[in-house]
Amino acid sequence: MHKIGYVLPAGFQVMALATQAVFEFANFVAGEPFYEVTCHSMPGGSVKTSLGTALQTRPFTARSTADTWMVVGVIDPLATPSPSELLRALRKCSARARRTVGLCTGAFVLAQAGLLAGRRATTHWAYANALQQRYPDVQVEPDRIFIADDPIWTSAGMTAELDLALGLVEKDLGDDVARSVAHRLVMHQRRSGGQSQHSEILNLAPRSDRIARALEHARGHLAQSLSVEELAAAANLSPRQFSRVFTAETGQSPAKAVERLRVEAARLMIERSRHPLEVVARETGFRDRRHLREAFMRGFGKPPQSLRRDARLGS
Repeated sequence: MHKIGYVLPAGFQVMALATQAVFEFANFVAGEPFYEVTCHSMPGGSVKTSLGTALQTRPFTARSTADTWMVVGVIDPLATPSPSELLRALRKCSARARRTVGLCTGAFVLAQAGLLAGRRATTHWAYANALQQRYPDVQVEPDRIFIADDPIWTSAGMTAELDLALGLVEKDLGDDVARSVAHRLVMHQRRSGGQSQHSEILNLAPRSDRIARALEHARGHLAQSLSVEELAAAANLSPRQFSRVFTAETGQSPAKAVERLRVEAARLMIERSRHPLEVVARETGFRDRRHLREAFMRGFGKPPQSLRRDARLGS
């Protein structure tokens, strides 16, 4: 039996407990109790959630054992650093475990314990920059749903925790079980770790209506060349003024922003249709299939065929 231990600080995010349903249904689908789930805290006993409700827990010490440790975060990790005794226990317990997981802002606990040094990691988008600034030895990838840098896994916020839990089930019990669990949980799709936390227009967050109009024009005409002159006309600015204002407001050049919009549109086509990649590339403004693949590797770290396979397995 695979033992999963949750490490719960005072005021932990109550949403994290929803991931336990993934393991519950995995046991049901597998036809036998593969997972055993326990909850731990320091020093044990009753611990309050972020909602104010209480949960009974076992003591978490350096002698605690589990195959997978699920370290849960708090709503504001910057205001609540982890106690040193918890970090010492986590380092020792993690060394004996098969893997250790930081759920949402639980990544801060792992970073404080030194478990993310030299590794790729993600966390809730609102705290990704803070994680990178506080722990420069961590390779933070703020736009990922979850990251598995074995034996350390980390997830983005809230619902992404469910995607990570399904990823664990897939690794332990296979694609069929994970797909069946997602179906029973009525999840629209089982998202792969490489997917984005936000839509690109929200990510770019233009401050003016002019730049917002240019981005909306680009999203509606991705199959066109979308030159700076065309986007500037949509914003009612000169090309030179448009480039300067666009970069100041979004932090991206127009060409880079357009590529991000194209990658997002191509991803949706790949996940929701059976169009050949050549058609996807043409409809979203890429020169050819090779150009599409290069953009996906830059954006997601994996080729478009991999995202299509993930989407089909999660359907």
